[in-house]
Amino acid sequence: MTDLRIAAVGDIHLGEDDRGQYRKRLAGIEERADVLMLAGDLTRHGTLEEGRVVADELRGLPIPVVAVLGNHDYHSDLQYEIAGELRDAGVVVLDDDGAVVQCGDRKLGVVGGKGFGGGFAGKCASEFGEREIKNFVAHTRYIAESWKVALKEIVAEKRVVLSHYSPIKETLEGEPHEIYPFLGSYLLAEAVDTAGADLILHGHAHKGTEKGMTSGGIRVRNVALPVLGRAYAVYCLDCETGF
Repeated sequence: MTDLRIAAVGDIHLGEDDRGQYRKRLAGIEERADVLMLAGDLTRHGTLEEGRVVADELRGLPIPVVAVLGNHDYHSDLQYEIAGELRDAGVVVLDDDGAVVQCGDRKLGVVGGKGFGGGFAGKCASEFGEREIKNFVAHTRYIAESWKVALKEIVAEKRVVLSHYSPIKETLEGEPHEIYPFLGSYLLAEAVDTAGADLILHGHAHKGTEKGMTSGGIRVRNVALPVLGRAYAVYCLDCETGF
C-alpha cells in the first residue's frame, strides 16, 4: 500500500494576468503528490473571469484536485458560478460536505468548505444580543455541524478537513490579535475533534504560522501561499516525518 501524499496550498489569488502562468508552478506535481488541495481564495475579487482562469489552470492535471472557496471568491456574489466553472474543469469543490477521492490504490475522504469566523474560546462572539451577532455565530455553528455530520458519514481510510478559515488560533500567530475573530473559529475545531480526522488544512491567514494542533490532537496546517513561500506543501498522511 502506497503512502498518501497531499499537496496543499491556499490564497493563490489568480487574476486574468496570471492566465497560463500558474500551471507552470504545478509541473511534475504527480511525482510528488497523489492529490492537490486548494484552501480557498483562488481569485482576487471573485469575478467570473478570474474563476475561469483558475479553472483553466487546473484543468487536466494528472492528479485529483479538491478545492474550497474563500472570502475573496465570494466578493462579487458569483461563488456558485465560480464553483461551477471549477467543477466543469474536473475539480471537486466542497461546500460544507464531503467527497471520497481515489488516490492510486487508496481512498481519501475530504470534508469541508469555506468555514467562517467568530473567534476562539475565551475571546469569541456568542449568540447573544443583536440579531446580526446571533446570525454571525449561528452561521459558523451551522457550518461546523455540517462538517461533523459529513465526517461521521464518510467512509475512507483517511480523512482530511479542507477549509479557508482557521479552526485554531495557533496557526494565526503573526496576524494582529484584533482580527482573529475574522480569521476563524474554535467551533470548527470542536466539530472536527468530535468526529475525528487525520489532518486539517486551511488558508486565509497570510501572516500566520504553518503548524498547529487542535486540543484533541489533530494536526492543523496553514497552507496560505504567503506562509508556505512555495507553490505548495506536501504532507504524507502515513509518515510522521511527512509533517
